[in-house]
This record gives sequence, structure tokens and C-alpha cells, in this order.
Amino acid sequence: MRVIVNQQVRELAPASKVSDLLTVLDAKPPYAVAVNLQFVPKSQHAEYVLQDNDSVEIISPVTGG
Repeated sequence: MRVIVNQQVRELAPASKVSDLLTVLDAKPPYAVAVNLQFVPKSQHAEYVLQDNDSVEIISPVTGG
């Protein structure tokens, strides 16, 4: 299955969940996840099934002044 993650194409196994993607990417918290411009709460990462051609944004907070 093809998904776009932060504007880069990635191949994932069919029926992959957001949590699977985060594991593959070795993502380190804190971060927020949006799929097709819709925020996905952390409590739903293990249940939210990605679809072919979904657009995923993983956003890390920026600190500074």
C-alpha cells in the first residue's frame, strides 16, 4: 500500500495502522499525527487503519523564541 508521509512516498503493508507507521519510522514523541488533514488522537493510533494513497503528516513541536 502506498501512503504519503510528510510529502514522501512510503510503501506499507495493507491494513497498516498509524501505530505501525510510527514504528516503521522509529518516531520519537512528542508528535501529532494527521491523516488527510484530520487530527488522529494518540488514543486512536493503534486502531486507525490507513488506506492506499492516504496523506499522513507527523508534526513535532518546535521550541524557541
